[in-house]
Amino acid sequence: MDKTLIAVPSEAPGGMDSPMGAHFGHCALYTLIEVENGAVAGVRTLPNVPHQQGGCMAPVRHLADNGVGVLIAGGLGMRPLMGFNQVGIHVFHGADAPSVGQAVEAFLRGGLVEFRPEMTCGGGH
Repeated sequence: MDKTLIAVPSEAPGGMDSPMGAHFGHCALYTLIEVENGAVAGVRTLPNVPHQQGGCMAPVRHLADNGVGVLIAGGLGMRPLMGFNQVGIHVFHGADAPSVGQAVEAFLRGGLVEFRPEMTCGGGH
């Protein structure tokens, strides 16, 4: 069975209808989507860790500790991108998706681009 756990920064609870958060480190929570054999098998939420200046690695560890394999994000800095790469979490750009569900659908059909270093922001965005 092909299983993965996708995390999407979210601004409020609401499952697949939740608005997607603009930046992974500043979101209130993550919507976690369990995908099995290319289909959504479950949805739950995970509160984000409190954001601290220069503390962008805490969410990286938090998501890795919770079994996340893919992060769909709108904004991301170079340091967390390197951290996600080190812990084996693949990060995809999903800034054009207004909801968690639309971002996940785009990912499942291969419509998202994996983050590259030149796509990162300077932080604080």
